[in-house]
Amino acid sequence: MKTLGFIINPVAGMGGAVGLKGTDGNDILNKAISLGAKPIASDRAEKFLLELGTLMPNVQLFVGGGNMGEKNAKKSGFEYRIYGKSKKSTTSDDTIKIASALAKLDLDLIVFCGGDGTARDIEKAVNLSIPVLGVPTGVKMHSGVFAVNPRAAAKIAAKFLTGKVPVKETEVMDVDEQAFRNGHLSAHLYGYVLSPYEPLLLQGNKMGSPTTESELRNQAAISVYVIENMIDNILYIIGPGTTTRTITDLLDANKTLLGVDLLYNKKIIAKDVNEKKILDTINGKKAKIIVTPIGGQGFVFGRGNQQISSTVLKAVGLDNIIVVSSKSKLSGLQHLRVDTGDQKLDDLFRAKNLKVITDYGIEHTIKVE
Repeated sequence: MKTLGFIINPVAGMGGAVGLKGTDGNDILNKAISLGAKPIASDRAEKFLLELGTLMPNVQLFVGGGNMGEKNAKKSGFEYRIYGKSKKSTTSDDTIKIASALAKLDLDLIVFCGGDGTARDIEKAVNLSIPVLGVPTGVKMHSGVFAVNPRAAAKIAAKFLTGKVPVKETEVMDVDEQAFRNGHLSAHLYGYVLSPYEPLLLQGNKMGSPTTESELRNQAAISVYVIENMIDNILYIIGPGTTTRTITDLLDANKTLLGVDLLYNKKIIAKDVNEKKILDTINGKKAKIIVTPIGGQGFVFGRGNQQISSTVLKAVGLDNIIVVSSKSKLSGLQHLRVDTGDQKLDDLFRAKNLKVITDYGIEHTIKVE
């Protein structure tokens, strides 16, 4: 029987939909809860275990206590053992303690559910002693250790446990959340872990856009084309990124670089909005969404823009999504990705694919994986 460590950060991702760009620290977590944030990690952990059970049921789990793995293991049908006590509230220290205990057991693999902060905790406890894999449940996910979604994580785990994929050293990255909230994105390398290597199912590291003259001209040409085709009295939900910010720069509107802003009749009417603000504002109005893929990863939804939730997407409609990307960014992507947390919605994206504006008057249809 193969052995798999399983750790859940139960608060990971709660800051996404409410626009807090992370949940590191009790103050931010409490603020997220006050804004109506709901836990998402347990649901995504359940999807991982359900898929793993169909692929490889003969696995023994070694799990964190309570919300850190035990509750999900009870429902999964897997044989399991518990490490650590059940606690009402958990911290990064709990993750480190459980991961340290699991690292001493000579397990085949450790799977964790969280974001970059959780990946840092795992790296601190495990280092290169045992392969690890991330189920993406956080807000910040710049590290290459994460699968593209929970089902993909289960497929990677099953392949690795049956000897079908190798391991490689993978970077653990993270950003300063406070600086991130203030519009400054600076990712730092914190270490390396061994991770199963299946490039089609791993998200890879995030890559920033170049600042060359040709890149800036390309972004400007895209922006002019988008502006010329904007329709009066329609609300535009503008996602994060340098390409989307160029659109508002040409309108003399000061957009937040890393937040989601609302544009109406070519003027920003709300900055750095959360899911609730978006839903309240689009109620009874026609709306469109403008987003750009994450460089190196290809995500258009589910990474860094969780405010544009599955509920928002269904309210706006898939036909009202505008994707913009410079040619250099798109050349590094084989396909686009979505991870909204709603499997049926993700499947609709994959069936539809997406048109991407790459220059003035030029669009390409790109496959969604």
